[in-house]
Amino acid sequence: MLNQARPAIASMLLFSAILGGAYPALVTAAGGALFPQQAEGSLVRNSEGVVVGSKLIGQVTTGPGYLWPRPSAAGDGYNAAGSSGSNLGPLNPVLIERVAAEVAAIRSYAPVGAIPPDAVTTSGSGLDPEITPEFAALQVDRIAAARGIEPSEVEAVVAENTAAPILGFIGQTRVNVLMTNLALDSAYPLQPAAE
Repeated sequence: MLNQARPAIASMLLFSAILGGAYPALVTAAGGALFPQQAEGSLVRNSEGVVVGSKLIGQVTTGPGYLWPRPSAAGDGYNAAGSSGSNLGPLNPVLIERVAAEVAAIRSYAPVGAIPPDAVTTSGSGLDPEITPEFAALQVDRIAAARGIEPSEVEAVVAENTAAPILGFIGQTRVNVLMTNLALDSAYPLQPAAE
């Protein structure tokens, strides 16, 4: 029995050290050296160096001068600790009421035109940082009016922050909400409201 236990224990310790220590340390070091921004969470900093978000995780945005993200079912909205979809079926009254409320909110600033699905539905993670160009286009006039600029200027900023599918066919065309909002603030700062 001891002859069988000794090699088993030695193998377990060896593979634990390799696969539980050396390999993760090597991958972490290689990731940090080859892809430092991604390894740190793709954090975005403002001009003062303060972290304002991540390119990979959505966040709540509500001001009229900003691009709004798609709805979130994660916690109270974009709570990374509660990342999940709603798991509500298409006939669930809670989902129907929530979608109807989202449609009414969109119709308050975009009374005509088709509403893209991502404008009223949550993503699987509840943390989606991007929206479709169609949803961004619905918001252009509201953003332009709040910032006192022409819609074409907002469209140009949205276009600069629109990414094509990876390799031309993986994924879909998408607009990063945080990066677009930061670009809007940089190019066309919001004026403080008159008191």
